[in-house]
Amino acid sequence: MKTTLRTTRLRLAEPLRISRSVMDARDAVWLTIEHRGLRGHGEVVASVYFGLDADTIGHLLTDAGLDLARHPDPESALGALRAGELPADGTPPAVVAAVEAALLDLVGKRAGAPAHHLIGTLTPPAAATARTIGITTAVSAAVRARCLADSGFRTIKVKVGTADPEADLERVRVIRSEAPGLRLLLDPNGAWTVAETRALLPRYAELGVEAVEQPIAPGTPDDLAAIAADSPLPIIADEDAVSIEDVRRLAGRVQGVNVKLAKCGGVHAALRIGELIAGTGTALMLGCLTASSLGIAPAVHLADRARWVDLDGHLLLAHDPWTGIGGTDGTVRASAHAGLGVRPVRPVAPEPRPAQAPPRLRT
Repeated sequence: MKTTLRTTRLRLAEPLRISRSVMDARDAVWLTIEHRGLRGHGEVVASVYFGLDADTIGHLLTDAGLDLARHPDPESALGALRAGELPADGTPPAVVAAVEAALLDLVGKRAGAPAHHLIGTLTPPAAATARTIGITTAVSAAVRARCLADSGFRTIKVKVGTADPEADLERVRVIRSEAPGLRLLLDPNGAWTVAETRALLPRYAELGVEAVEQPIAPGTPDDLAAIAADSPLPIIADEDAVSIEDVRRLAGRVQGVNVKLAKCGGVHAALRIGELIAGTGTALMLGCLTASSLGIAPAVHLADRARWVDLDGHLLLAHDPWTGIGGTDGTVRASAHAGLGVRPVRPVAPEPRPAQAPPRLRT
């Protein structure tokens, strides 16, 4: 199997402000695995939060490519990945997820089957996705909420967590007024203290908010569980639910966990998390980073398994270089085409790179 990489810049249609940062673009690295004339693709996006820049991602994917080359076909490589035998120990989950995505894409194409068939779902999943409104003025939020409702969206996720809680409440209030029939999710990105959370949750419940993601800073999951125990709203762990062990500690103690393939390690890891929380009272939310349709597609093939779906990362872009999962009408849909079911808007040409980059030292 041959692997090639390409780095590109994904620019947002407008800056997205959350409680801890403002983002207007992300670097993305595309991995292509080729075998006997067919290609599978995966994507890793750079993330300051996860400590990944494009150069680091490129080196990690190059290492993964050397591991893949030792396998005779993508099917055996996918089996090895799911057994934890590749990529190397310590490879960041976002990189593992991209390698798995490219293998799923390629294996599906070789079998003539869509990715959801490979994980046991016969009907192409489709789900209403939340659409994010970042921290902005109340007037701007009102306009965006109205436009989203008119476009067919049924769920809005509102970013909060500014230094002015009353301004956050007012923004949610006007969104509710402009889109009275829509479900509202709230995401402070860990900006509240425990005391602030307990004071604010009843007020947001009165506004009809359905659930709140990660209200307090990650690192004290017992505090998060204590909040969830008597909260008037479902509490969804996000930054406190990265690995399967994190989820194991919180299963049955919070009402939801936000599973992002880039933080848990891909589709197989997400399925293991789903099995772990089944029957515990903790529901699955599928989330994402800002990414292209290529980066979002693997999660869309899982969308029928989640109570909450927040797969709008591609919808935030000024130009999505991949297509195939929809979403502009508020619903993301897995394709019935083989593999991930996405295709580039323009042909993907690999960057000029050495045929075999030297492996990095692994510690």
